[in-house]
Amino acid sequence: MSENPSDHPQAPEGATEQDNVTQATRDIADVAAVEVITTASVHLLSAAAVKVGLADDPESQIDLDEARKLINALAGLITAGAPEVSDMHARSLRDGLRSVQLAFREASTIPDAPGKGPGEKYTGPVN
Repeated sequence: MSENPSDHPQAPEGATEQDNVTQATRDIADVAAVEVITTASVHLLSAAAVKVGLADDPESQIDLDEARKLINALAGLITAGAPEVSDMHARSLRDGLRSVQLAFREASTIPDAPGKGPGEKYTGPVN
């Protein structure tokens, strides 16, 4: 027997929005901190990779100013989060970070001084 939505009284407009918020809160409560840290890092890493030209259409996607911001945020998160995640996760994230830092250096027409590139205040000089 299928239910017809018109068979039930309508919930107040804000009720479904509140139900969605409650469900999202329950969902995030079930996620381990390591998962949240690594997922956020992967999103930052992916966005930075696109902005430094490591995507399909680099000519239209390169934006080094945006890439610098993303790499700085990624480096800070990885540096702060590394002690909290396993060495396996931290090593992979650091490798990805180093790759986008090097790609940034290659894409930049005016090179930053050693230790002054994006994220290098957290990671040290990358060359």
